[in-house]
Amino acid sequence: MRKKCGARRQDASFLLCRRRGGCRLSLAYAYLATAMALVGANVGVAKLLAEALPIPLIACLRCLLACAVLWPLARAWEGRVRPGRGALANLALQAVFGTALYNAGVLAGLRLTSALEGGLVLATLPAVVALGSALWLRERLRPRQWAAVALAAGGMALMTLARLGGPGGTGGGHALGNLLVFGGVLGEAAYVLLAKRLGTALPVVTASFWMQALSALVLLPFALPGIGAVAALGEPRLAGLLVFHSLTASVLCLLLWYAGLRRVPAGVAGMFTMFLPAAAAATAVLALGEAATPFHALGFGLMGASLLLATWRGRGRG
Repeated sequence: MRKKCGARRQDASFLLCRRRGGCRLSLAYAYLATAMALVGANVGVAKLLAEALPIPLIACLRCLLACAVLWPLARAWEGRVRPGRGALANLALQAVFGTALYNAGVLAGLRLTSALEGGLVLATLPAVVALGSALWLRERLRPRQWAAVALAAGGMALMTLARLGGPGGTGGGHALGNLLVFGGVLGEAAYVLLAKRLGTALPVVTASFWMQALSALVLLPFALPGIGAVAALGEPRLAGLLVFHSLTASVLCLLLWYAGLRRVPAGVAGMFTMFLPAAAAATAVLALGEAATPFHALGFGLMGASLLLATWRGRGRG
């Protein structure tokens, strides 16, 4: 009788642990999805800013505003934390790839192509991150995850058909602009992999602050020649867009992304970058008035299926 009771207690505690683990994993998924959706929504905001201000100046001001918010938060929540040399080197690389290269590619590309097409190019992120996690981080991807990458690529192909002449295709995009946006994709993919490599070496807010501080240092020499354009921020609408861009893309997104990455492998986290092009396309259609087609809807449906496939947890897995 005692053995049976003990076995029941063990089973109950095991189930409780599994439920807690599942809740924590679901929360991590929610963090990652929200972070990428906010980055995607900022594609349309970035396009509006890039039409009025020099690209390096936008990125540098965004980082400086983020530092002003993250510094007191880091001190209040996490105290004084000094990153080691290895962590600083990793954060510096994240600044170069995830801030400088990503912003330069996306902002420059959006001057030449539509926000909708830029969002479609960004849909290649999951495949790039998954391949990078397998080749560089040596993470073993299951066949199910490779199938998810294939579905995401299929969604990208369908949306590309919408541009290249499918029924009601949008046209209007520019090959060079899309290529520049893809350069930003490579930078963002490198950032995702580097953030995963950093792991728990630093608390979330502290890591976010140092990432933005180093990004500002990298961007400052390129931003100074266009400093006179700051006068344009006297227009309340433009200043509001910059503040929104900074607080969401450089503060909230970073905090959510770092928090989510602590519980999810880089290859799976990469699948959540599909929320980026989805949000970018929604912003382009709803806020900027750009045209969408059935190809876009079908493509996003395939990418949603790939996300479910990548994150589905079988019954036998904890």
